[in-house]
Amino acid sequence: MSAASRFEGSYLGDATRIGAATRMECKICWHVYDPAEGCEHWQVPPGTGFAALPGHWRCPVCDGARDQFMALDGDSAVAETPVPPAVVVAPVTGPTLPTEAIARLEAAFREIHTAQMRGMPIVNDALAVKAVGFRRHGERWLGALVTPWFLNLVLLPGEGDEWSDLVPGTKELIEFPSGWYEFVHANRKGVGAYKACSLFSPMFEFSSMLQATETASAALVSLFDPAIREDGAQTAEIRRRREEELAPPPDPDPVPAEPLRPSRRALLGMGTGDAADA
Repeated sequence: MSAASRFEGSYLGDATRIGAATRMECKICWHVYDPAEGCEHWQVPPGTGFAALPGHWRCPVCDGARDQFMALDGDSAVAETPVPPAVVVAPVTGPTLPTEAIARLEAAFREIHTAQMRGMPIVNDALAVKAVGFRRHGERWLGALVTPWFLNLVLLPGEGDEWSDLVPGTKELIEFPSGWYEFVHANRKGVGAYKACSLFSPMFEFSSMLQATETASAALVSLFDPAIREDGAQTAEIRRRREEELAPPPDPDPVPAEPLRPSRRALLGMGTGDAADA
């Protein structure tokens, strides 16, 4: 991966821009490093700022590199460009209507885009923040969230769920008809607790918002297709097959004697020229 395409957080790779008390959030798994708590995994004592972490330090949850963290809050070491006021929302105890939950989710990530992500190397300026295809899944709400820097599946709590004690960054395998998917627990102001499954990040393979939302819709459909069920978690397979689609086509292979098993790429609409032109 080139330096230009790496996620450099909201501090542009310059550690001097990070305040000593600033909490930093991993873009991959959303684990939060809090200087007040330190890091037990790497034996970093409390009171150690992110900029003072040892060079070998990586995310203790997903093993992501430190340059994949972005500033969550805290004091800034340098002057920041003023940002619009935060969206004011009531405390969240569980969505009662899908439109209410979707509005909270979109508003929170539009604020992140405006206040923290705009102009960052990972951002695809052709895309925007949009929730896609939310529907009931049991007692909960399942859908997808497209942003200029990621495409995630999102599971929101139902009225009877108590997710306030979820630990951000904790991973959980959730079963669907097509297989097991790895979701990460999160708890964000203005949204409340939810679970997210990363499908794509960054988003530079998408040339339009239509292409990104159609891929999100196709992924939601494929979740419930038992014909594509395979052993193990499926999210890495989705990403791998998308990367194969973007690679130059190989020389034509002989036609197999037996029909091939349908691939996840085809079921996501990523195996034909139609998807590429969307």
